[in-house]
Amino acid sequence: MFDASVRHEKPPSPAREMGGHVWPVGSLLRAIADSLEARFNPVAVQGEIAGFSRAASGHCYFSLKDDQGQVRCAMFRRAATLLDFSPRDGQLVELRGRLGVYEPRGELQLIVESMRQAGQGNLFEQFLALKAKLEGEGLFQSDRKRLLPLLPRAIGVVTSLGAAALHDVVSALQRRAPHIPVVVYPASVQGGQAASELREALLRAYRREEVDVLLLVRGGGAMEDLWAFNDEQLARTIVASPVPLVSGVGHETDFTIADFCADVRAPTPTAAAELCAQPQSAWLVALGLSLSRLQNAVDRQMQSHSQRLDWAASRVSRPSHLVTRQQACLDGLAQSLRHAMQSSLHHERLRMQSLSIDFPRAMADSLQCSRQQLERSQLRLELLDPKLVLQRGYAWLADLQGQPVTRVKATHVGQPLRATLADGEVDLTVTAPRLI
Repeated sequence: MFDASVRHEKPPSPAREMGGHVWPVGSLLRAIADSLEARFNPVAVQGEIAGFSRAASGHCYFSLKDDQGQVRCAMFRRAATLLDFSPRDGQLVELRGRLGVYEPRGELQLIVESMRQAGQGNLFEQFLALKAKLEGEGLFQSDRKRLLPLLPRAIGVVTSLGAAALHDVVSALQRRAPHIPVVVYPASVQGGQAASELREALLRAYRREEVDVLLLVRGGGAMEDLWAFNDEQLARTIVASPVPLVSGVGHETDFTIADFCADVRAPTPTAAAELCAQPQSAWLVALGLSLSRLQNAVDRQMQSHSQRLDWAASRVSRPSHLVTRQQACLDGLAQSLRHAMQSSLHHERLRMQSLSIDFPRAMADSLQCSRQQLERSQLRLELLDPKLVLQRGYAWLADLQGQPVTRVKATHVGQPLRATLADGEVDLTVTAPRLI
């Protein structure tokens, strides 16, 4: 039977049994993230890199671990571009960043804002201090840096004889420009004596003056491996180079003081070689085009001058042609004179016949007079014959265009002339005109 007086209570709430507020997952994660922010951030942590990867976006993802644990890390592109080395698995590093929670997976995550190799803090501080000092002195200014020569007479390489960088540089130059000589100035690229040996190698190259560009190269490594290229005296020696100098030290993310002092910084030794030597095939193509243009220009000039020469030759008359024309004229005059003399003699004979036989003396005198007149005419005719004049040692003088030269004032020193003599022609050159 139902007893209305009995009071029945509701079953207990699950939230009460769990002893507090029920959190939505997202809210709980955000609360944990806020607690981490307030308790730890910003945070510095040291450990080894594991599972390092770089996405196409430029963001980097990896884990930082030690013997007791690990934490997931994310380094976004903005911070990754500031790295002065290439992170790799197993490398001991120091990170600075902010702890948070990656809510889609509920994982603890460190957002990395800066990274440096562990134990190199002092070296990095020295690097920054020297960089600031030299930059303040103007050693890094772009207006003092020179362009690389397009066609270097020879290329100098300063590096270690046993370095892989030397092989990379020589291989690149042999492939692109085998005609360019390569001069190697050996020096250590790592260790306590490396900086001084590098300076001595550069100074030796400066003194010998046998190359038009210098390559200072070395493969990649940790900051302490590249420390010789952060030497202050080496930096000043690089700035004093009389020829353009290319620095190809380490990998693309490695930076040294030498890179800032050089005229050009190349990301790798191979890239340094490629910057200094344009491909031989490209120059051969350009040379062929220039040769073709030059040949066409020469052909056009030759054709133009040949036409001008033909035109001038057609207008030049030889002096012998002029003498021939004058000879023909004289022959005509002589024939006319003979006809005139014959006609006069005929008329004289008729006259003599008409005269009385009683006047023989008068006729003889008249005949004698006519004979003398004829002789004088003959003599006059002979005197007009140019060949007779030429036989007496005279010459017909004309310029190369066939124009007669009759006055000294019409000539000048070095002028070519042509003299027609009794038996031929002689080419002359005026040496000293003299007026009489």
